[in-house]
Amino acid sequence: MATTQEYGLGEFDFPRGWFVVAEAKEATNKPIPMRYFGRDLILYRGQKSGKPVVMDAYCPHMKTHLAKNESSYVVMDGKHTEGDDIRCPYHGWKFGPDGKCNEIPYSPAPIPKAAKIRSYPVQEWGGFVLIWHDEEEGEPDFQPHPLPEWDDPKWVNWKVDHLGVLPCHPQEVIDNIMDKAHLGPIHGSMDMESFESVIEDHVVRQILAAGHRTLSDDILTNDTWYTGPGLLMSKMLGYYNSLMLVAHTPVEDGTTRAWHALMVEPPNMPMTKEDEEAVAAYQEGSKMALMQDFDVWKHKAPCIQIMQVIGDGPFNKVRQWYKQFFNPRKDVKMYQEKANGKWVGKGTKRDPWPEAAE
Repeated sequence: MATTQEYGLGEFDFPRGWFVVAEAKEATNKPIPMRYFGRDLILYRGQKSGKPVVMDAYCPHMKTHLAKNESSYVVMDGKHTEGDDIRCPYHGWKFGPDGKCNEIPYSPAPIPKAAKIRSYPVQEWGGFVLIWHDEEEGEPDFQPHPLPEWDDPKWVNWKVDHLGVLPCHPQEVIDNIMDKAHLGPIHGSMDMESFESVIEDHVVRQILAAGHRTLSDDILTNDTWYTGPGLLMSKMLGYYNSLMLVAHTPVEDGTTRAWHALMVEPPNMPMTKEDEEAVAAYQEGSKMALMQDFDVWKHKAPCIQIMQVIGDGPFNKVRQWYKQFFNPRKDVKMYQEKANGKWVGKGTKRDPWPEAAE
């Protein structure tokens, strides 16, 4: 396990962006504890607005954990959450979803300005709870990729695979988006028609046409992209069009929690029995392909410096792209300008190696 500073990514230990912290169904009026970005957090759903709330876990009064209590009468009397607010189970201080204390039930004195808990921008997206993490605590400066398929009756919504915690820094996961050379040994890619990489500001994209033994012997066209550092999506075109999500969120500096999900557009709706079986098989096949990568990530040593050779893919560019999320906003454009561009992978049917390189 290596840290952000060892990778030389930038000033902050954790990246700026939108990240999955839970499935939406996990957010209820009962607060639950979570740990991400090296911090203890809580999640609950406001009873008034119906919106999920994420904030730091500890009351500023005496550092009580807001979600780890079952014996307080605040909890047993059903007063732990009221409307969109949450009460500390120790002394009953009440905090709004913005993190500001709005009631100290036993004190006539004005509420101290410092009586505030860090609260995070939150949205529900594709059945997940996303939070905006930013060490500078600024407002979001980009949004997750639109997901019209989620509300489209022609698509079968995904079920979520919880993949647990990887004992590696997310840098190792991010490298995969540019890794042309692993596609054959790991995924059995064959007859590769083309491989392109494109970076544009906060988005990095891989466009691939190849066979894939884990998913299909036929040529699949995959458009795979990160929108920010934590949400990867891949649109695969075939008889059953599909849209894959791989989400990963830092837990500690050097460990990462991950999720997998897959939506499918069957050719028939309502689905035939064959379609239902195929949709389930696509989800499992997609997960199996990802687990081929996980089998490497779980056991590899940190790769601080890649021994890069011709044919690998532009690792140096994606690592430059990744740095924008670990540095102050004032420097983002500088990192984007260094990384932006398009690279065509050689050694494919469409783009063979020049004779001099053979």
